[in-house]
Amino acid sequence: MRIIAGRWKGKRLTAPEGDTVRPTSDRARQSLFDMLWHAPWAGRELVEGAQVLDAFAGTGALGLEALSRGAAAASFIEKDRAALAALRANIANCKAEATVIAGDATKPPRALKPATLIFLDPPYGANLLAPALEALDAAGWIAAGALICTELAERDTPPETRFTPLDDRRHGKARLLILQG
Repeated sequence: MRIIAGRWKGKRLTAPEGDTVRPTSDRARQSLFDMLWHAPWAGRELVEGAQVLDAFAGTGALGLEALSRGAAAASFIEKDRAALAALRANIANCKAEATVIAGDATKPPRALKPATLIFLDPPYGANLLAPALEALDAAGWIAAGALICTELAERDTPPETRFTPLDDRRHGKARLLILQG
């Protein structure tokens, strides 16, 4: 696993042993950022200068990819100890400045600043997307008009939310669902 593009292009990222973390594949990450750059509802300006939240961060690959491509700041929420260690190592390896919150994305602390670009990649089949969206919204993490990039299992049903669906694409076992706040 590596950073696909930007100032840290090619930088290798570590992941914890075992199956507690399922990092987004390089191919799915590339596809997601291609959408963010080129889709009719998107554009580079959505990433460059963005305030990023990477919840269920795991290795931090999505948030670090955004920082590599010009995002202004990133916050990461992760509760698994092994994933937190990998996340912190990856941030240090990239020499990135970021905020790491050791906690649950379904019970987040109050946001200091709302995010304009949000990545949510909860464990497949755990039905955590809707509760996380609701909790992050209530805690002030989701800016008006924010793009919310979610990853679900291919067969997962998208949750009912107040957010507007913009795109829904499948990549192997992954399903990328893009919402707007």
